[in-house]
Amino acid sequence: MKNTVKFLGYYGSDTTIACSAWTSTDRELSNNKKARIGKMLDMLWSDGHETPFEKGIIHFLVDTDIASHIHLLKHRISSLNAESARYKELKEDKYYMPEDWEGITNSDYVGFGSETIGPNVTTWSETLESYTKLGNDLYHQCIEDLTPALGRKRAKESARFFKTYNSQIQADVMFNMRSFANFVKLRNSGHAQLEIREIAQIMLSLVTNIDSEPFKETLATFEKRWSKERDVNALHLKIKELEKQLEGYKKND
Repeated sequence: MKNTVKFLGYYGSDTTIACSAWTSTDRELSNNKKARIGKMLDMLWSDGHETPFEKGIIHFLVDTDIASHIHLLKHRISSLNAESARYKELKEDKYYMPEDWEGITNSDYVGFGSETIGPNVTTWSETLESYTKLGNDLYHQCIEDLTPALGRKRAKESARFFKTYNSQIQADVMFNMRSFANFVKLRNSGHAQLEIREIAQIMLSLVTNIDSEPFKETLATFEKRWSKERDVNALHLKIKELEKQLEGYKKND
């Protein structure tokens, strides 16, 4: 099954973030201040005054493969709780299948267990699915056989070694907007793995499309920074390409 993201809720808004910053002077929200919220947020983010953005909170429920779950864990300001194979047996056996593998066949012999398959006989999607199902079957069997000897707790926490990286678990994920900006910048990037990039894109779309657009100006501020960074990165890549060409010309002289 595909990875999924469900939006659970939010706290705060552009106004909440701006008022947090205005606390240092005067929090009273006049019409003039309301009209300046977008400019205020842009100034804060551009000048590195990022703590007010922590007053906006967004909350998701994610069904994700283990590899992407690890990517989610690497964001220190986010709050995350997830299903644990240590505390319960994962009986649903949910797993993720990469769609871009479709139709790609094996070029050499592959095999696991007692079965060996010749070249160009099966697709890697079929092989991964068979391998995953075998791991799930062994996981449940292992729990059953280890429990009498080691106890249920140790059986569950150690039998999960049979679970593959494409096994899916459910995670409850919360970001403040400062952390969310960092997450989207890193994970909605061409350098990020496809699966976590898709999760980041869905999350960004869900936040963008909240009724009443509470974070409209905040997201616009983030997008300005992301756009500038993309331009700078593209320029650096172009410079590196030119440097390589120049080195080539020097070698040929």
